[in-house]
Amino acid sequence: MDMSMGDGDMPSGPLSAAGVNFSDPDQASEFLEELLNDDELKIIGNAYARYFWYGIIVAIGIASIFHWTRWATLRMRLRAAARQQVQPARPKGLFSRLFATVTALSREATYLQFTPTHKLLWFKVPPVGTIMLLTVYLAFVLALEFTNDTVAGAQLWQARGVRAGWLAVAQMPLLILLVGKNNLITLTTGVSYERLNVLHRWSARVMLLMAIFHFGFQSRAWSEYGLMQLEWSTDECPPTGIAAFAILLWMNLSTLAPLRYWSYEFFVIQHIITFFGFIIAVMYHLPDTALWSRIYIYIPIALYLLDRIIRTALFAWTNIRVSRATLTALDGGVTKVRLSNAAIKRWSPGAHVMLSIPRFGWVQSHPATILSSESSHNGDLVFMLKGHKGFTKRIMASANNSATALLPHTKQEIGAEQNGQVVGHHALLNGPYGGSQSDLAAFDSVSLLAGSTGVTFILSILQDIADRAVLGGKRLPLRRVQFGWCIKQTSWVNWINDEIEAAVGKLRSAGIEVEVSIYVTCADAFTDEGTESKECGCECDKSQGPCCCTVVDEDGEGLADADAIKSSSAAQPSTSTVTEKAGSTAGSTASILETRQQAATRLSILPCASFFSGRPNIPELLATLLDGADGESGVAVCGPIGLGVAVRNSVVRLSDQRAIHKGTGAQGCYLHVESYS
Repeated sequence: MDMSMGDGDMPSGPLSAAGVNFSDPDQASEFLEELLNDDELKIIGNAYARYFWYGIIVAIGIASIFHWTRWATLRMRLRAAARQQVQPARPKGLFSRLFATVTALSREATYLQFTPTHKLLWFKVPPVGTIMLLTVYLAFVLALEFTNDTVAGAQLWQARGVRAGWLAVAQMPLLILLVGKNNLITLTTGVSYERLNVLHRWSARVMLLMAIFHFGFQSRAWSEYGLMQLEWSTDECPPTGIAAFAILLWMNLSTLAPLRYWSYEFFVIQHIITFFGFIIAVMYHLPDTALWSRIYIYIPIALYLLDRIIRTALFAWTNIRVSRATLTALDGGVTKVRLSNAAIKRWSPGAHVMLSIPRFGWVQSHPATILSSESSHNGDLVFMLKGHKGFTKRIMASANNSATALLPHTKQEIGAEQNGQVVGHHALLNGPYGGSQSDLAAFDSVSLLAGSTGVTFILSILQDIADRAVLGGKRLPLRRVQFGWCIKQTSWVNWINDEIEAAVGKLRSAGIEVEVSIYVTCADAFTDEGTESKECGCECDKSQGPCCCTVVDEDGEGLADADAIKSSSAAQPSTSTVTEKAGSTAGSTASILETRQQAATRLSILPCASFFSGRPNIPELLATLLDGADGESGVAVCGPIGLGVAVRNSVVRLSDQRAIHKGTGAQGCYLHVESYS
């Protein structure tokens, strides 16, 4: 398993076993020494390791050029809108139209995703774009391994093993770059660290493959001449290499979804420990003569320490004054967390922090998306956490206990002053991070879709756009906004009804058209619980159609009787079963809107919204978005994986039907999918 053994002179020609008596220990040892001698092979291996990094730098460079070109395009749209130009979100110049066409083609090729959404939730197939990138990465590494790999004489398999070892160790810096919260790839390409995680895992698996080649090829070289036992008994590299390989194998196995989801806190701790163990094992495995290869160990160590130093410094700065978090128990097992932090006053919409409340776990930090915008909630940070297990479950239990203690003052928010005391908990923050999506205020039409607590990501974008629409007096390119939220119970709207109302009011005052749709799949507020029979046959999940029972508001007053609902149901069996024959014509769009209005219900809980029973019809929503667009549209979605998959595939299908930026005049559609599952 040696990558660089010995400093002896190479034979004048290719190494040959002819005339070697392998039963003679001296001759066998001499031949093994010559077989392992890689004075030339390590030079070749180092060259191919450099070629690997040349390819990585080119890939990062291309991604960076595309990212900053997109950034410049969006900035120009904002400036054009501020100057009152017509259709600022539509590409006009030759370069802009060409870039839009290339972008549209790449989106159609990469947005698709085929993954289970109901069974085997731990098994997730990445989007086609990610699969294509990983396939190119694997093909690139394999090409480096097997290109010009023929070596004359007995060192054929030894040469292949040495090169595989170099390619394995060369990937170490990339692993750290892909996982660090503060890294160069994020700075240059705009891709947030959590979205690079899938590349981190798969590059580690390719590294494992190269380690297998390294061990397998060299083992064949030894066994071909009956030198396996001699190598293991005289060389320290095989046992140290097996130790490094075993740790690398475990690190890859432990990242598989079932093990990773079993206990994420345990996974993180053991993963860090085994990483240091792997580094130590590799350092022991590489002999003193392999100084060239050790640079690929020193670099990731330096990158890791630099990331930790930056994170520690930012953490210390952020928490110089410890924040106090107030907890509010909400329906549906959700806890609203609100706190003020003197150091965090600016963040991108959709950004998240690592939230730690020591009372509920000293070593636990939970990612929490910032619901609020910089201008809302008096500058406080607001989060909503769904109680599952561990940290979030303990927070939910504490909030529920506090709410019970406040009875009968249930209207009073947790954290309000009680007998001169403030109910709150010390909180520590790390971040903010993320918020890497494009600026949706620079698009002509925008659709924001969320499921359950995924609304935290979507609402932060909505509030940011609303604040910018009314502040500064500058017109935005944005003309229309769709806001769709899929929830199980109508009462969940109380989580953020004030925020939605405020954002909608600001947008409408700025002349931006806003449509708010709430899709209720298990709606107690849509049913009269005293009714024994339901003509529509729905018990909980009403995805097959609106409920046939009495619609009531939060005060229990009927808003629509059963006949009215059944009449609506006859006109529109379900928002999830609306025909897709609408196409892209204006008349079809008008028909869709009319049918949706017939199926909609208004509730006093959120007067600006239309309530629907069942799940949203994604193709219908996106068709109405694209049909009325005078420029590029933007779609952002956050929720369960099934919602993200449906939106991805609908965007691709509609883009292909409309032949976007292919001479038809149809405008592009950008998509950002944020998943919390």
